[in-house]
Amino acid sequence: MENKFSRRSFLALSAVTAVGLSGCTTVARNIPIIDVGPDGLPIAPRPTAPAPNAATAAALGSYATMYAAVEDGGFSLPAIPIQKIDPKYLRQIVPDPTGEQPGTIVVDTANRFLYLVREGGQAIRYGVGIGRAGFAWSGRAIIQYKRKWPTWTPPAEMITRQPELAQYSAANGGMAPGPKNPLGARALYLFQNGQDTGYRLHGNPEWWSIGKAMSSGCVRLMNQDIIDLYDRVPAKTPVLVM
Repeated sequence: MENKFSRRSFLALSAVTAVGLSGCTTVARNIPIIDVGPDGLPIAPRPTAPAPNAATAAALGSYATMYAAVEDGGFSLPAIPIQKIDPKYLRQIVPDPTGEQPGTIVVDTANRFLYLVREGGQAIRYGVGIGRAGFAWSGRAIIQYKRKWPTWTPPAEMITRQPELAQYSAANGGMAPGPKNPLGARALYLFQNGQDTGYRLHGNPEWWSIGKAMSSGCVRLMNQDIIDLYDRVPAKTPVLVM
């Protein structure tokens, strides 16, 4: 039987999933002051890094390993400070709330999650950040092609708002790949009915933007996460954007 679900039921299931798994991670909150620095001011201990749930640890490993520094394509990516990120946005195995076929990517823009559906009623969930363009399109598409360390070309309307970006226009060849490039380490380009949607799933160096709605861009993942997703999905992978 074909799986169907409404936006309301999907978001409700997403909320239940997030609540149900919150007890599977460890994060320091309201840390007591236990020391005094040389200036006489109190010092709080360093936050404790979150721990993955059992299913995540078994399938994906530790967060320290997932978000370690990476040498990739001649570029260096720094480690992600996982203790500074809400644990729900870290990569993890969760019960699949989408009902989609295994191998499908589902983007839940409202809750800032991206799901890669797996066999056995599970999914890999990644935290995402959403820009203005990330809310501009929804529906079903496919990954037409993928790029490692892509060139970034800001659209004309963005250059109009920010003239300083004209140096990266299509006419000027765009911004060269690298750790500071807004598309990050990887980009997945979505097409619908053979036409470019203008919608991208991509990396980003600004790990602190995950879980937030930013001023520009489509759907951004941490660079370590987009590398992981890129390696798991081939071209023509189906995508559902809610």
